[in-house]
Amino acid sequence: MSQDARGQAMDAFLDGSGWAAATRHPLPGDASFRRYIRLSRGHEHAMLMDAPPPQEDVRPFLNMARHLVGLGLSAPAVLAEDVASGFLLLEDLGDATFTRRLAAGACEAALYALAVDVLIDLHQHPRAAEILVPPYDDARLLTEARLLTDWYMPEMPGALTGQECIESYEALWLPLFAKARAVPETLVLRDFHVDNLMELEGRTKSAACGLLDFQDAVLGPVTYDLVSLVEDARRDLAPGLADAMRQRYLKAFPDLDRHDFDASMAILGAQRHCKVIGIFTRLYKRDGKPVYLRHIPRLWRLLEQSCRHPVLAGLKVWLDKHLPAGSRGVPQ
Repeated sequence: MSQDARGQAMDAFLDGSGWAAATRHPLPGDASFRRYIRLSRGHEHAMLMDAPPPQEDVRPFLNMARHLVGLGLSAPAVLAEDVASGFLLLEDLGDATFTRRLAAGACEAALYALAVDVLIDLHQHPRAAEILVPPYDDARLLTEARLLTDWYMPEMPGALTGQECIESYEALWLPLFAKARAVPETLVLRDFHVDNLMELEGRTKSAACGLLDFQDAVLGPVTYDLVSLVEDARRDLAPGLADAMRQRYLKAFPDLDRHDFDASMAILGAQRHCKVIGIFTRLYKRDGKPVYLRHIPRLWRLLEQSCRHPVLAGLKVWLDKHLPAGSRGVPQ
């Protein structure tokens, strides 16, 4: 669809939903094809999601938003929808992302505790997994881990990328994924970090945390979203905070086996860091978005930290052989 035709379709959607006369304020874009436009009419506000097919499909977002609201959590309420055209009119949760609140000097420990409490409430809810979403199966996890070998390694001088390298990498992960699933499974939002969390005034307990960007949710280990939160690709946490948040979570689940939990955290942390290193390289090489490359040194620190766990001894050996320290830089 041409840009003009897309604009006409948007006008028609807003006219049908009663927001045609609203002032439009486009928000900065992210790594997807979606874009968001804040609508204002007097003292009323709403958020327009423009998710053009076929690159985007609003149905997963729509279904998950309604499911999360039904669980008592603060996903945006859906005010109007045109699924075929890829338009949603959503409740405007404001601008107070955790990222902005932290930059403004908000208490880091309090915000992270609120986020952990959201995960506790979600994982304790008996209906959390009662929604049709894909499983976080071996194929999906391995495809994500392969982003390191598919996109990052070809860009790095000194990295080894032959067929034996790829096959030995894949063989390492499959038994690790089995160990990562030694913990219970639940609804996994997948991008649970401070950029996608909002502080909401006038709401209490975990409902005071607004949720964004959950359309890629799956069913998987309870450890994944906690790893996403406390081992953030985009920011460093205060010393000791990640461990404190891990302990806060574990206190709510006294029956969780600590050995299994720690191993699952390490494995899924390593898998996620390999994935995101590859994603950030792909955003640069394929999509012309180099801004994410600045996070790669942090991701390597987090990946090396994960590999200190004994369960990842084999992955550490593989990385030292195929991606030695001198090959762990930022793609040029």
